[in-house]
Amino acid sequence: MKQLDLMKELHISSNTKIVMLILDGLGGLPGPGGKTELQAARTPNMDKLCRDSIVGLSTAVAPGITPGSGPGHLGLFGYDPLECQIGRGVLEALGIGLDLKPGSLAARGNFCTIDLETGVITDRRAGRIPTEKCAELVEKLSVIEIEGVNITIRPVKDYRFALIFDGEGLEEGLSETDPLRTGEKPLPVEPLNPAAKKSADLFNAWIAKAFQILRNERPANACTLRGIAKDPGLPSYKEVYGLKSCAIATYPMYKGLSRLVGMDVLDAGDTIATEIAALKANWNKYDFFFFHVKKTDSAGEDGNFDAKVKVIEETDAVIPEIMALKPDVLIITGDHSTPSTLKGHSWHELPVLFYAPDIRKDQVSSFDEIACMQGGLGHIRHVDLMPLAMAHAGKLNKYGA
Repeated sequence: MKQLDLMKELHISSNTKIVMLILDGLGGLPGPGGKTELQAARTPNMDKLCRDSIVGLSTAVAPGITPGSGPGHLGLFGYDPLECQIGRGVLEALGIGLDLKPGSLAARGNFCTIDLETGVITDRRAGRIPTEKCAELVEKLSVIEIEGVNITIRPVKDYRFALIFDGEGLEEGLSETDPLRTGEKPLPVEPLNPAAKKSADLFNAWIAKAFQILRNERPANACTLRGIAKDPGLPSYKEVYGLKSCAIATYPMYKGLSRLVGMDVLDAGDTIATEIAALKANWNKYDFFFFHVKKTDSAGEDGNFDAKVKVIEETDAVIPEIMALKPDVLIITGDHSTPSTLKGHSWHELPVLFYAPDIRKDQVSSFDEIACMQGGLGHIRHVDLMPLAMAHAGKLNKYGA
């Protein structure tokens, strides 16, 4: 029996509440001072909570596999990312409130900077242009027409946009155009199976027209496409866990992930303070809260060690406000590691803090990657966390006779 089916069979209702606090890209590696960002950060509240919790390390997908944000979060939500594969385009589209038809193909677009002489990418994010500039560029690209498809394009946030194709005979199985590093040219969309050739040709035709329109723009004079896919139709959180769940997130992609599994997406502003306000205002309406902090990941990708430390400390400062609500279960971890030394996602395990009143406490008194190696939770996978949360919240029946 698969885990989701087991959860469907065993879940029961109770008045308990679960909070999953995710610091995106939390895991790190030692910087110049010999400490990770989490070790360098002043986190008195997380450290204090450690003494009433159990800690460990969690693998997002599988050992050695570097996850994207989609697989990382799906695992945290209890959906095995090796079985439930979702394109990033779907998440971006859902995250800004777009609806996808059964045959729609959605792509996540990134504005980027290329050297016009060599054609190579010099900045994969076009200097993180503001959302207002992104909207201007999207408006220019909205004039593109491709025979055989209806096209929807919308700005998402910063340098990101969502692109949706609707038409007959569109198939999944398409490669991405982002080489994932600078110094290389954008790639063509390639069909990964014969049935997807038509779709690849349509996207490549769109890209060619987009490049002509963007050619004289600065700094965003090109774009790449990632995660071209259809909505996979996952079972909802209500169906799997029996939970009335909500998402408190500031970035569209994570709102999209939440919508994908049937969570209500709350209006949470764009700061940790406004997210905490949303948590408090809705505490009596839900029994599962996904609380997402994005800027740890952004700082890691920018290679900004100190900025990542600052976001961790800002999050630590609101822990007493969360605990004052008396959650029955609180999980603190990340979806994947984003060491500022690597300026990108990595395969390294994530530190996990698991609080519940009836937990078997370990002897760890600080929350960081090294201390968590000694924790009683041991080494687990992200998909193990939701069953543990459900059990400690009194929301699972006995299995078997």
